Amino acid sequence: MSAASETGTSSTPPRANASAHGASKIESTPNSRGVSVVSENFGVLGVNVKKVRPWIQRDVEQAKQYRADAMLQALLQRASSAPETTQPELLQKCLKAVLPVCNGQVSTGGICLSGIETALKKYVHPGVENKFYSPFIEATNIALTCLEEIQIDGMRAPVPAVDMICQQNDMPMYQSHQTAKSTRKPDAIFLPINSACASFKDEKDGKKSTQEDDEKRKAHIVKNAMAKPPAPLPWKDVLACIEFKRKTDRRKPIKPPHCSHEVDDHVPTKPEHLPVDHLKAEDSASGPSQTATQLASDTAIASSGLAAAQLSKGGSSSKCKAADTLQSAMKKCKIDPDEPDVTVQTGMYATGMFAANLAVSYLINFIIVDDVMWILYYDRQGIIQGSGINFIQDLPQCMVLLYALQRFELEDWGRNKNFLPVQVEGKQCHGFQIKDIELQGRATNVIPVTSEALAKKYDNLPDGMVAKIFWGEIDRTSEPEILKKVKKIAKAYDTVKDHIPELLWHHMFTNPASAIREALGVPETTKGSHVLYILVFPRLQPITKLYDKGLFDVWHQCILCHLTLWKEGVYHRGVSPVNLMWYWKDGKRMGVLNDYDLSSLANDQGPRGNERTVPFMALDLLTTKGQRGEVKHLYRHDLESFIWCFAWICLRYKQGVLLPAESRPLDIWATAGAVTCGEKKYFFLRDVESYDSSHLGSLTWTLLNVCGS
Repeated sequence: MSAASETGTSSTPPRANASAHGASKIESTPNSRGVSVVSENFGVLGVNVKKVRPWIQRDVEQAKQYRADAMLQALLQRASSAPETTQPELLQKCLKAVLPVCNGQVSTGGICLSGIETALKKYVHPGVENKFYSPFIEATNIALTCLEEIQIDGMRAPVPAVDMICQQNDMPMYQSHQTAKSTRKPDAIFLPINSACASFKDEKDGKKSTQEDDEKRKAHIVKNAMAKPPAPLPWKDVLACIEFKRKTDRRKPIKPPHCSHEVDDHVPTKPEHLPVDHLKAEDSASGPSQTATQLASDTAIASSGLAAAQLSKGGSSSKCKAADTLQSAMKKCKIDPDEPDVTVQTGMYATGMFAANLAVSYLINFIIVDDVMWILYYDRQGIIQGSGINFIQDLPQCMVLLYALQRFELEDWGRNKNFLPVQVEGKQCHGFQIKDIELQGRATNVIPVTSEALAKKYDNLPDGMVAKIFWGEIDRTSEPEILKKVKKIAKAYDTVKDHIPELLWHHMFTNPASAIREALGVPETTKGSHVLYILVFPRLQPITKLYDKGLFDVWHQCILCHLTLWKEGVYHRGVSPVNLMWYWKDGKRMGVLNDYDLSSLANDQGPRGNERTVPFMALDLLTTKGQRGEVKHLYRHDLESFIWCFAWICLRYKQGVLLPAESRPLDIWATAGAVTCGEKKYFFLRDVESYDSSHLGSLTWTLLNVCGS
């Protein structure tokens, strides 16, 4: 065996939210992005849905920021007939082409041409927030109807299969996240018109003629689009969310729209980008009567957790030295736990959208404060926030945005066209087919699947198969490559043989998540970029179903497997209960060390980030130094993770059944920041005998005390 045991690997690189202080470069990891990842992992650690806010706020504070015109150019490029061909003049061409719509000069059947101006004049009147949903929605839908008539050379036609419309919501929407359910209430949404109409009894779908469809659209625009839907709308149909904020006790009107519009240079809004807690900071600093074009001061920007030195072009808040840690995000959330900042609120909507759509690659949401709109783009690398657009004074830019979105296919909205909704035994599932492999399964990140081709190839699959669908970092050694190395080691060592997952089939999609960053000219666009993988394995059983001797045997087998792999140069880096599995072989339980997507090889040149799951990390790594990457990663740190897993399982489960929330005191480990989690675990070690052990066998309890001593 190679000498790789206690010498360890290089120091653990700092987490994305930690200040480096001379440590190695910050590396993005597959689990470093809260919005996209937390949507898939609510139930894994017992995290209460309401407690995911700090992870989302951290993402928002680390958002990259770019000018609105660059974002519009990128979206138009995506909606063009040749999205792969650079078209630098596309934005200016489209701005000129939409002017007739802005100026009420486009004729369309049955829609009042002056309706946009009339609706916007209603919008600028003083009043409370929810009085402004209707005029904005009315203006937007009239604009969409008129924009259908605009043909621009090089741009696609509107997409009938999508036929997007703006719909008032302001109603609870529900989404399952594994074992948990979230309730969100976006003010308005973009979705296909058929989905919007389905909620209204007087607009039930059915086969209609083209003329009847046109009449249905017109009727919905003038009435139901501006009404709350009578039944909750499904997240899977939502293309984008819109969240409105009105200045508190606004008594002054917004500056009214121009009588006519021309293509002018973009005028930056104030603030140009919307930082976390900006509205609260401004309200306390300068009162409620300012207009939207007088929004934040430099002090408000700095106090939000975004450094005042951030650039509007190419700036990344991941380089800020302001309070950008997860710890600070949690402290901020405690100020008013029932009223999240609007930037965090829209991030929460994104979690519902990620969870509702299997393998979705990116999402778009909008924030509107008075007369300024911000575009937020979420993907597996983080968040991009465009600078503000004053849609009253700079109406052509808003029209170009709608023009581009109206020409988006579903895949342009981030949906994966390879995953199609199917019905299997009356249940909503997803189907996937590539070459001769066809899979069907329920929508989550690890899903039971069926495949006739694989079933014929592998005839000994008594528990069936599962597909693991995840976004892996391009710069890392892929999980299939890691498993090749692991399989070779298994041939030489019995401690590994039969204790590793068997990869039946895998596929990698070639389109990385870095495309939008390339279009925006982001430096190091591929750093932290992710691609979608599908891996199919035999189905295994979770270790949490076991207790007493059965639990110990499987746990011990996984430790021995991990030790051998470590000595042979494979560093698992992801020890947690969800990665400790088992199956039956010849009447014996065989422990399996599962999940190698965060693993690395001894000779890897790519990133080896601080990937371990916080509740199970070694205490050395849960210190401030550890989070900065100044603690060398040793084998004993992973061994300690196994001990924390054992304690977690013993004190959260009773004979394989999850205890009620009030009987799970260790849940705080999953919701606290890294340093706070370390403090909680130190307290646990000092007071382990006070925990309820009545459901544990005497030997298990003795072992737990020995491990904690």
